[in-house]
Amino acid sequence: MILTDTHTHLYSEAFDEDQEAMIQRALDAGVERFFVPAIDASYTDAMLSLKKKYPAQVHLMCGLHPTHVKENYKEELAHAAEMLQKEPYVAVGEIGMDLYWDKSFKSQQQEAFHTQIQWSIDKKLPIAIHCREAFDEVFEVLDDYQGTALHGIFHCFTGNLEQAQRAIDLKMKLGIGGVVTFKNGKIDQFLDQIPLSEIVLETDAPYLAPVPYRGKRNESAYLIQVAKKLASIYNKDLKEIAEITTLNSRQVFGI
Repeated sequence: MILTDTHTHLYSEAFDEDQEAMIQRALDAGVERFFVPAIDASYTDAMLSLKKKYPAQVHLMCGLHPTHVKENYKEELAHAAEMLQKEPYVAVGEIGMDLYWDKSFKSQQQEAFHTQIQWSIDKKLPIAIHCREAFDEVFEVLDDYQGTALHGIFHCFTGNLEQAQRAIDLKMKLGIGGVVTFKNGKIDQFLDQIPLSEIVLETDAPYLAPVPYRGKRNESAYLIQVAKKLASIYNKDLKEIAEITTLNSRQVFGI
């Protein structure tokens, strides 16, 4: 059984003390494929170091996280563009819009989102979308690329059924993580109406740990809890959930 964590920040400072042990726990749990999103230039070296340690299991993305779109966003974008030419990244991400923490850079977030989507189209790479308190704004940007080769994952999907269908229509898989195990998560109430072919698994470690670890540091080994919840929702066995969602991740990333 091979599980795929399509969104995990393995290089995070939260894992400084036990990174190798944490990754080994995930491998022992059957999580053999890790897709690792970027945040900003300050993490580039740590990401490349991680890839060197685990060349077969770790696959890197490149991009500027919307919460890190600040006064220096053009320098950050220039760095990401340079790295994208130099290293074999598998996706552009995580990119998108976040109006939860700070709305003052909204227009710059939109500009950065458009710029990075164009990179993905030019490089024929998928995108990993971050969206928080910004569904209308994210869809407004994505609608401009209907009919293009744009595709990817709507990371940490927490929208409603209508928004889920809209994302799928825009050639995005839904990234389902710990929120599906929360009592107030809501997505578990309609997920069975979404074909399993449109779902990929993720942890977003070290954030959003699933039940029974909610409130603690998340790690990729806990992906098994997300897979178990989906097995219950879709009335399938765990092996089948792992098989289908890993196949879906291969369709997105091409590996």
